[in-house]
Amino acid sequence: MSEGAESALAGYLRSARTRLKPEDAGLSEAGPRKVTGLRREELAMLAGVSVDYYTRLEQGRSKSASPAVLDALADALRLDDAERAHLHTIARPMPFRRRRAARTQRLHPSTRSLLDTLDAARRPAFVLGRRLDVLGHNRIAALLIADFEVMPAKERNQARFVFLDAHARELYQEWDGVAADTAAMLRVDAGKYPDDPALSRLIGELSIHSTDFRRLWARNRVHQRTTGTKGYRHPLVGTLTITYQALVLGSDADQTLLVYDTEPGSPSAHALQLLAEGAGKSDADSAIPSGMQIR
Repeated sequence: MSEGAESALAGYLRSARTRLKPEDAGLSEAGPRKVTGLRREELAMLAGVSVDYYTRLEQGRSKSASPAVLDALADALRLDDAERAHLHTIARPMPFRRRRAARTQRLHPSTRSLLDTLDAARRPAFVLGRRLDVLGHNRIAALLIADFEVMPAKERNQARFVFLDAHARELYQEWDGVAADTAAMLRVDAGKYPDDPALSRLIGELSIHSTDFRRLWARNRVHQRTTGTKGYRHPLVGTLTITYQALVLGSDADQTLLVYDTEPGSPSAHALQLLAEGAGKSDADSAIPSGMQIR
């Protein structure tokens, strides 16, 4: 286990332990407590390991953590599937991380065709790669969220948009939740590719320019987006609520297709229809009042 992996494992175990309430772990909370969450000895007991061994793990002094021990710790910490997978990832070395992380990601032509098909069906869709880079989207997604394809290459990133673009705070009805999930998804990538220099630069840039990112990053949470809902306050069509589904593309496990939908016949569906009609014109900008950029 590398020094970086040890540090990541130690920090993650410590943050997960402090988040878990004793009563949630089936322990009584008798008397005052000097620590937040579980004590080390309590977690060690729940996981069936010695206090000394767990302490060495949390302090980064242990050179081994078997899958069985990691599963026991995950059970004791009440980790969900994404959190459990992240724990295993950061605890085990992956010799080819650097080479894989450096490979440039590109959309397969069939994926681009799928985005166009979804556009014709009035379904906003976009593809996220490593580091939450936006690899592509259809026209209605550009009108709903942001036209990343006209941005400089380094700015085509969901995390940069959420934390550094003022429009994002206006666009998302629940920006705090979106920001927390974004930081947690970026943490998953940091676990998979700790030696990715581009990821390190992105995290550094976000940490320098966003106090909210620094706060959320320090929480050491992970999140894997699958399905859910999201609310928008769009400058042209008002408020709307979408449901989304995240699909991993078979050609690249690090590419995720996000497809948006609305309830049929709802005001949100009508709002998307208005955007789709604007996107269908020969010049999309003609659907936008003068001086307003597509965001």
